Amino acid sequence: MTHFATRLHAAIRRTGTPALVGLDPRFDWIPEDIQESAARRHRANVLLQKSSAFEEFCRRIIDVVAPLVPAVKPQAAFFEELGPSGLLALSRVIAHARSKGLIVICDAKRGDIGSTAEAYARGYLAGADPNAAPWASDALTVNPYLGRDTLEPFVKVARERGAGLYVLVRTSNPGAGDFQDKASPSTAGGEAMPLYRHVAAAVEQLAAANADADGFGFVGAVVGATYPRELAELRAAMPHVPLLVPGYGAQGGGAAEVAAAFRPDGLGGLVNSSRGINFAIRQSPWKEQFGPAEWEQAVEAATRQMIADLRTCTPALAPTGT
Repeated sequence: MTHFATRLHAAIRRTGTPALVGLDPRFDWIPEDIQESAARRHRANVLLQKSSAFEEFCRRIIDVVAPLVPAVKPQAAFFEELGPSGLLALSRVIAHARSKGLIVICDAKRGDIGSTAEAYARGYLAGADPNAAPWASDALTVNPYLGRDTLEPFVKVARERGAGLYVLVRTSNPGAGDFQDKASPSTAGGEAMPLYRHVAAAVEQLAAANADADGFGFVGAVVGATYPRELAELRAAMPHVPLLVPGYGAQGGGAAEVAAAFRPDGLGGLVNSSRGINFAIRQSPWKEQFGPAEWEQAVEAATRQMIADLRTCTPALAPTGT
């Protein structure tokens, strides 16, 4: 079974970039031609209309970015809101991305205990075999704040299937510090540490115990670009942990803020942009350069700009090609 980090870094080396495209469909922002097509197919059912539109929109973004980036990250919540048809659309979007050779990280932030956690893991983590789960992701985001025992079932399934996990450690939202920064004594009785550092220590231990030839485990961490000091601190504290870095672009983070996520060889991180690429046609400079029907050209231009921007401040990787 091929290790998740090995597959991930092969994709990063192939494309020469750590850029990750989030898939966050929002019906009111989707191009009118997609909305109208979905309405014609499903006139009597609004949920089917939206699910169909989400699927087409995401598939077309995938077709644009697949030659450019190593991975995509569909946000499960937008699909779950639409009920069964939305969940079917999510499974099809994931399958399409994998058919294009992309690593798929499903952003579902699951977290539970015992058999319930294992059921979530078996439903979402396909790992190396895209037929192993109905929502056949390579990796899944996981919320650890019920305790370390919530991670163990996910780790078990990920190990079995060659899948990955991204544990929420220091998130990018403005209120992250409300709980994550609260200090408590370390288990060794030493100096008090913020809660996120306790989580980071557990994640590093799990990753180090399951590292591949490049020195990375399949248990990763979510660390936001909006807190660059903590990002540098956590990269040093978790040398075996692949990082998923949200907060780039629309949330205010730039290339300089994410630079600390990487080792000198350019490995160790993925940097996510969602709205800034999905809806590039709504933003300058792309809305001035492209007409509404050229939204896919805007997606490509925004993706290429992100790749170029990241190369200004992060260790360069020369693309190896297919």
